[in-house]
Amino acid sequence: MRYGKYRFVASFLAVPLVLYAVFVVSPYLQAFYISLTDWQGFSDQKNFIGFDNYIELAGDGRFWQAMSHNLIMLIVIPLVTILLALFFASMTTVAGRRGSMARGGVRGSRFYQVIYFFPYVVPVVIAGVLFGFFYNPEAGLLNGFLRLIGFDWLTAAWLGNTTFALPAVMAVVIWGAVGFYFVVFSAAMKSVPTDVYEAAVLDGAGRARIFRSITIPMIWDSVQVSYIYLGIAALDGFALLQVMLPAGGPDNSTQVVAQYLYQSAFTDGRFGYASAVGVALCLVTLILAVVVLRLGRRDRIEY
Repeated sequence: MRYGKYRFVASFLAVPLVLYAVFVVSPYLQAFYISLTDWQGFSDQKNFIGFDNYIELAGDGRFWQAMSHNLIMLIVIPLVTILLALFFASMTTVAGRRGSMARGGVRGSRFYQVIYFFPYVVPVVIAGVLFGFFYNPEAGLLNGFLRLIGFDWLTAAWLGNTTFALPAVMAVVIWGAVGFYFVVFSAAMKSVPTDVYEAAVLDGAGRARIFRSITIPMIWDSVQVSYIYLGIAALDGFALLQVMLPAGGPDNSTQVVAQYLYQSAFTDGRFGYASAVGVALCLVTLILAVVVLRLGRRDRIEY
């Protein structure tokens, strides 16, 4: 009887596992194999060269410069996005109205929820084009607004300056991501029993203490997973940067690893080397996920 049960379960899992192996596992294995060759991408000739691409990659200054930009994004984007999303979610979900911790948040919460989520529905390419105009030094809205209020000295070529180019792009990423994680955290906060908040209020806890000691621990799993997804996005960043600064920005000040991979493959014709870059990026992503899950492990709160 038990054998029949396992066979029944295996019959359902066989097709998904085969599809997963073909469309997920197989491309990873192929990419690793290509990274061990000198394939140029436009011929069927693949000469096996072992780990030569990885040895070259270890001493490639441009690769490490691009990786440093990804690491800066990895620190700034998840941290700022999560903090903003947590703040907005708490204010519109559990902040309560005057003198209480009632569900529903501050007055006008529904309007704010729509406003916060709107940037997420804007496609990345369209956002890149719009913010390209927004940052335009001559006709852009940002510099135009600064001139209007008399702060001409603050105007700059935002995407043409090595100091401001990467922060300007990160601001766009955060603008587009906050809405989604705002929804994630709002849903998590709504799942926390109201009784818990009411008990805290009766004990004299203030809003800041309730947020720190109840809300965050209760939704910690959502915060942890959000950081991993945002970290993966920060280690990519290809689409937006390719629209706003396809050449890597001034003096390569915004080029990320994904852009360097694209350039190595389709501009330099070094698909083997580009695959090595991709494998290295994949390894960094896996390390990020493991580290976040390990360091962010907490005792699960049951309620």
